[in-house]
Amino acid sequence: MGKRALGLAFAAELLDRDPRVERRSHPDLYVLEPLGDQIRIDAVRELRRDLHMRPFEAQRRVYLIFGAHLLNDEAADALLKDLEEPPSYAVIVLVADEVGSLPDTIRSRCQAVPFRRLSERAVREAVKARAPELSEEQATSIARVASGRLDRAERLLDPAAARRREALLETARSVYAAEFDAGAAARKLLEAARERADEAKEREEAAIEGLDLPAREAEQRVRRAARGAEREELLASLEELASWYRDLVAAAAGAEKALVHVDLADALREDGTLERLEGAERAAELVRETWRRFEEFQLSPALALEALFVELRRAFAGQVGAPA
Repeated sequence: MGKRALGLAFAAELLDRDPRVERRSHPDLYVLEPLGDQIRIDAVRELRRDLHMRPFEAQRRVYLIFGAHLLNDEAADALLKDLEEPPSYAVIVLVADEVGSLPDTIRSRCQAVPFRRLSERAVREAVKARAPELSEEQATSIARVASGRLDRAERLLDPAAARRREALLETARSVYAAEFDAGAAARKLLEAARERADEAKEREEAAIEGLDLPAREAEQRVRRAARGAEREELLASLEELASWYRDLVAAAAGAEKALVHVDLADALREDGTLERLEGAERAAELVRETWRRFEEFQLSPALALEALFVELRRAFAGQVGAPA
């Protein structure tokens, strides 16, 4: 169970296990999410106005702040007093992807509930239970690509996600093929991210179909879901690109037990030559650096990805040859 899902489950327990919590339609549940790349002070002011309304039905009111690491300085400052002295009936839950960007003043007023990624074994067992038809190598590869995240493993089992992963790895290999187009490679990753965004948009539209939401709020929820899925797909794609080039290094060094993509060991043996070792090391670092920039800055995905693939091609200069 992910942090957001657990936040909703916790809220449901506090609100008498009402099924409306999961639909986010319970009158004593307030959910605040980032609009764009930040949570701004106006959104926190609106939450604070609601905070001083007594419960409508339950004994408590629950406030879930998703993406709390995106609180800007003004919003964080505005939230401080109510975190320190909330009304007796209010429970405020901050859900953050990482805590490093949260001010010390915010963290010191919260009870931390740390989340750790699952072990490879735990994820592999869950994958095998969900898809018993997979081979041991396929289940292991999905578990390793998921990097301890069960939600990502479950997505990788989806046929559409499997097709996107196959196309991604073809793109990874094309970098050191005889013919290569950096712009076309970037477009493939963008198309995959937009496809994922469309899927998320459809799911969110279906989820809110029966809810009595103002048009603006419904539109914002759909837009947030699509934007979040697109960003997550881009970051996941970069992680897997980096792991492919890392696997080339492992294959060249004869360390096959360390491969992430164990289901593609034959291709890695063929591609992971000693001549490509230096280029693969450089390529993995280039992708990791691009991932870090996407995390920290608001980059143009199209420009950043095309620039990345240009650099990846240069990393393999002199070791180009058509992969199998």
